[in-house]
Amino acid sequence: MHHSTLYGMRDVGLLEQLTRGVYRLAELQAPSKYDVVAVAERAPGAVLCIVSALDFHEIGTQIPSGVSIAIGPKDRRPKIDYPPVRVYRMSGQALTSGVEEHSIDGTTVKVFNPAKTVADCFKFRNKIGLDVALEALREAVRSRKATRDEIMMYAEIDRVSKVVRPYLEAME
Repeated sequence: MHHSTLYGMRDVGLLEQLTRGVYRLAELQAPSKYDVVAVAERAPGAVLCIVSALDFHEIGTQIPSGVSIAIGPKDRRPKIDYPPVRVYRMSGQALTSGVEEHSIDGTTVKVFNPAKTVADCFKFRNKIGLDVALEALREAVRSRKATRDEIMMYAEIDRVSKVVRPYLEAME
């Protein structure tokens, strides 16, 4: 489609611009998670992580101020004007294990499973706060979205098992 046609459709109200380069038909219902969909469209290789993944799985009370994504150590940081994006760099198994694919309004979104998300919260506790990690741990175990063994498995992958173990033992 030629760009002048695209802009013309936008100007007359047939299309709605979600973010730079991402449009949708104006007559369609707004995406349920607009910000996540916009980022997934612009950065299809990125994985939803940390606070955004907690919100996606409905764990805890944290409200993300932007979309948190994980990318590889040498991947180019996506240029996204809106919504705000927080990029976390991971490599190897830390980036590939525990990834689930979900469809939101026809867009495939990669997101870490609840147990991996809790382990990641401990890995990045200095950036997001220990209180967020502890709340995620308590809520994930209490709501049975992740088992203790699953959390420990991912904590070993993230190399934070010595940090997580005492908190899991204290919960017993």
